[in-house]
Amino acid sequence: MIQVSNLTKRYGNFKAVDNISFKLRKGEILGFLGPNGAGKTTTMRIITGYLSANAGEVSVAGHDIFTSPLAVKRNIGYLPETPPVYRDMRVRDYLNFCGKIKGLSGYRDRKRRLNYVLERCGLEEVHNVHIHKLSKGYRQRVGLAQALIHNPPVLILDEPTAGLDPHQIIGVRELIRQLAGEHSILLSTHILPEASLTCDRVLIIDRGLLLAEDTTERLTGKLTGHDVVRVLLKGAPAEIRDRLGAVEGVVKVDEQQVPGGRKDGLRQFDVSCKLGNDRRGELARAVVESGAQLLELRPESMTLEEIFIKITTRTPDELAARSQQEGS
Repeated sequence: MIQVSNLTKRYGNFKAVDNISFKLRKGEILGFLGPNGAGKTTTMRIITGYLSANAGEVSVAGHDIFTSPLAVKRNIGYLPETPPVYRDMRVRDYLNFCGKIKGLSGYRDRKRRLNYVLERCGLEEVHNVHIHKLSKGYRQRVGLAQALIHNPPVLILDEPTAGLDPHQIIGVRELIRQLAGEHSILLSTHILPEASLTCDRVLIIDRGLLLAEDTTERLTGKLTGHDVVRVLLKGAPAEIRDRLGAVEGVVKVDEQQVPGGRKDGLRQFDVSCKLGNDRRGELARAVVESGAQLLELRPESMTLEEIFIKITTRTPDELAARSQQEGS
């Protein structure tokens, strides 16, 4: 739904966005992560037509942002970090106004979409309330409703949970997840646990450079050089570690401490396997043949925070070398 190719934005000699390329697929939620000043908001503003670029190509739903900007804007619903609401208007009046300026000229169509977004965004009970009287969480919902009012295939959400309390964050997160499938969503956030819970894939950008793009599980494998499977056993024989290590494709086996494990007869292992080798079936067979009880067998990933820190902790020389490599 979005195709970005070799996008660059300069301010004088400073590159805010440096030759980045990525895709947003139909129906997915793509997380856009990076420190403050990394280039996330600049990229989003270029995609939505609020900023020009110095180089590169951007298309949304098949329309080129530079040659067909109006067609692109018709296919995008945009929620900036600060919702673009008129605080002196009532919720329903504001959304009705947004529907008019976004091309919903027919009264019946506009009323149908208005009722839909009020219900979808949980605003029915406050539809007649002035926006300045709403909590920040509800104002965020109003901002999301205006992005949805014209039923765009693509949503671009810049820090949609910033400044919200935990209950409000959960509500907005659940709403965004419900919208996936109906809409393709590009979402920036600095709340990394939220990205883990909300996004199908993540992009990590730092100092204008796109450093990583994948699922959390695959990024873990790329960073560690192997896939990890966590195995929790009960009643395991002394030689179980050697049995697990003998499975083809296993690189190493590390035993982890389990609180109260000795008393309960529990043992836990992190089994590192070669990348792309799913050995869970063979590991389960080794456990069963040993006579132990298998309680848990699951892929183990780094947290998104660990991935983020590892990827963004780079020296300027490393970043320059990466940029030169990608440009060659």
